[in-house]
Amino acid sequence: MCGIAGILNFNGEPDAATVEKMVAALIHRGPDHQAVVRQSSICLGHTRLAIIDPDPSSNQPLCLEDAGLWIVFNGEIYNFRDLRKELESHGAVFQTNGDTEVILHAYAKWGLDCFEKFNGMFALAIWDEHKRRLVLARDRAGKKPLFFQRLGDGGIAFASELKALRLHPDVSATVNPLALGHFLSLNYTLTDQCILAGVEKLPPAHYLVLDQGAAPKIEEYWEYSSFFQQKRHFRNEDEAAEELRALIDDAVRLRLVSDVPLGAFLSGGLDSASIVGAMATLQPAAQTKTFSTGFAEKTFNELSEAGDLASSFGVDHHGKIVDADMVGILPLLVKMADEPFADTSMIPFYYLSQHAREAVTVCLSCDGGDEMFAGYETYVADRLHYALGWVPPAVAAGLVAVVDGILPVSFDKVSFDFKLRRFLGGLGHSMRRAHYSWREIFSDEERTRLLRPEVIEAVSKRSAFEIFERHFDRVADCHYIDQALYVDAKTFMVDDILVKVDRASMAHSLEVRAPLLDYRVMEFAASLPVEYKLNGLRKKSVLKTSQAGRLPNAVLGRKKSGFNAPVSQWFNGPLGEQVREWTSNRKMAEWFDLTYIDGLWHQHHSRRKDNGLQLLGLASLGLWLENS
Repeated sequence: MCGIAGILNFNGEPDAATVEKMVAALIHRGPDHQAVVRQSSICLGHTRLAIIDPDPSSNQPLCLEDAGLWIVFNGEIYNFRDLRKELESHGAVFQTNGDTEVILHAYAKWGLDCFEKFNGMFALAIWDEHKRRLVLARDRAGKKPLFFQRLGDGGIAFASELKALRLHPDVSATVNPLALGHFLSLNYTLTDQCILAGVEKLPPAHYLVLDQGAAPKIEEYWEYSSFFQQKRHFRNEDEAAEELRALIDDAVRLRLVSDVPLGAFLSGGLDSASIVGAMATLQPAAQTKTFSTGFAEKTFNELSEAGDLASSFGVDHHGKIVDADMVGILPLLVKMADEPFADTSMIPFYYLSQHAREAVTVCLSCDGGDEMFAGYETYVADRLHYALGWVPPAVAAGLVAVVDGILPVSFDKVSFDFKLRRFLGGLGHSMRRAHYSWREIFSDEERTRLLRPEVIEAVSKRSAFEIFERHFDRVADCHYIDQALYVDAKTFMVDDILVKVDRASMAHSLEVRAPLLDYRVMEFAASLPVEYKLNGLRKKSVLKTSQAGRLPNAVLGRKKSGFNAPVSQWFNGPLGEQVREWTSNRKMAEWFDLTYIDGLWHQHHSRRKDNGLQLLGLASLGLWLENS
């Protein structure tokens, strides 16, 4: 895993000193080697975490001299050995044993069509000196990040992280109010907007081409939505499950290739168990290292389940209780995330990555399983909403009031009262709006009350729901569960889950690989009949069937727990007062009604309402604004 940065200036020499500073800001992504190369109009920078072919000959920026091509690359191409053989059959001659040179030869042979051939995770930049062309590209799922800024001279600056890109003098420190509005709605910012005005993010499965004298052209090279519209037919679920199991095993096999120590994250859940189960069949079980963490709070601790599962596999397991210092860790996480970000799972994942890095440099994760196979409770809520969609909005609102009056607020993880309140809150909406509401942090009405009057229009001009709607429209002819799965993959997965994984793991120079986001698994899952994913109210039906006989029955029947931190409980303890200061600092007062924020704290302390997610979002935003 690595960090990349660069500046293209067609009208003069690019600023190498700035690229050097950008690379220095990314050293946590690649502590093994750093270099900057200036070539005519472009300056490319790279910081390397050596995983495949650690020999210095594979250091970057890397050049294919005869073709006039240069590359900086962050990620892994898992099928690089097969591609190398194919390219050698066409006459390619290789000087290294890594995957980076394979990308260059693939581009030289197939041009922009090469990206469709890569099975991997990547963000990269290729400079074609002969064509005077820069190409930026990002992997299908969006596992690796890429920020860029169009420059006034027709050039461009880019970097793996915003903290590096903002070192360029043309990058503004002005807050983008639309992105701020998205954050208030979701506790993360969407690909469509960046928190800094003028900065853009390259979408997953897209490439950007910039030729001299032309505007940047952004094209999609893989259309995930099409696989939901091309349903496959199986004799029964068992037949589909058999094919899925073979796909997962092969995806894991490809991701075991490493020249440095490798392990896996293991919780007590189905997804991680499926990955570790495959690993234990592909290599000696005792050689497989697994890692888990938990909190002292009972409902936020799965260490016992993970330990039992590890014992059943016979793997080398390492579990650890985390004693999180919320006051100390939250400012660090906010700085690490670059944009305002407030997913409670960032906290345990940060510690999990730290724990794993003590023994390995690469870890396999189970990311994507919920979005591929309908693992979230929100999909059950979608199905129930479909059955109860006839309930008038006024009746739904009345039910919320009744529940608020008789059901006490619990701060347990994904508690029944939390789920019930969320479900009833969305019952009066359309299917699309209801699905959006399951993850909404501040509703439109709440956001209006939260914001100062003079900023409401700028912040609310384009709501996050409009972007969800656009994704819904691409699969409008599909089953409503498939629509929800597609939208989540294009929003929550790429802009929350994968951001968390990338930033937290890279903070510890740990590479994370996600077999369930192998594009073949994604395409297969999308093409399945809905009932194989959500069978009645049984989530991940085909995935469970695929693992029968390999995993213990207790795992196949275990209720999804999630990977979160007990922030609602923490905020009602001694940590609450310090966090409260972050939600009401001088920078926050420029945007928000602090009296309304005080009311949120009062509701939370009195247990009239669990405002933990809202308060975490405001605290993270306050810290980000204060340090920007």
